[in-house]
Amino acid sequence: MRIIRGTYRGHRILPPGNLHLRPTTDLAKESLFNILENNFDLGEVAVLDLFSGTGSISYEFASRGTPHVTLVEMNKRHIRFIRDTLRNLHFRQVEPLQGNVFPFLRHALPHSYDIIFADPPYNLPDIEKLPDMVFKRNLLTSGGWFILEHPKQYHFEDHPRFLFMKKYGQVHFSFFGEQKKTEEEESFSPE
Repeated sequence: MRIIRGTYRGHRILPPGNLHLRPTTDLAKESLFNILENNFDLGEVAVLDLFSGTGSISYEFASRGTPHVTLVEMNKRHIRFIRDTLRNLHFRQVEPLQGNVFPFLRHALPHSYDIIFADPPYNLPDIEKLPDMVFKRNLLTSGGWFILEHPKQYHFEDHPRFLFMKKYGQVHFSFFGEQKKTEEEESFSPE
């Protein structure tokens, strides 16, 4: 696993073999960040990274100058590895929290993020509930995106906040946010 761009570009991160992982591939990660960099100034956003695994997505944001990243990971060994890596890379802008994502989303203090990324285990029950949980708690800023990495059997095109989906091999990213107004809604102005 390596950091693709930013101040730590090319830096290899070697998680111990006892971590149970399915990290986002470099190709998918690079493609994801190309999309994000074309739509956000990553030096001015607040990010929430859910189901962080090794912390790889958070390291990418931090390496690109993102000022505040909160990550949530339940596994104690993963959190220990993440904290050690953050300390070694001097990424003080990343706040690691150990806990279950579902209770975190239900009870999170009202805080707004510009980008929320979730990479749950592909066999996790209730993946399809994550978009509604994020929007019910108003965790996104206006214009913010929720990005869900998921296997191919999930389809979110009918979700009212679905924007688009990108596929890279076996990795699927569904993007959610505010729906754009129709031309009819934009031309209507209340008196």
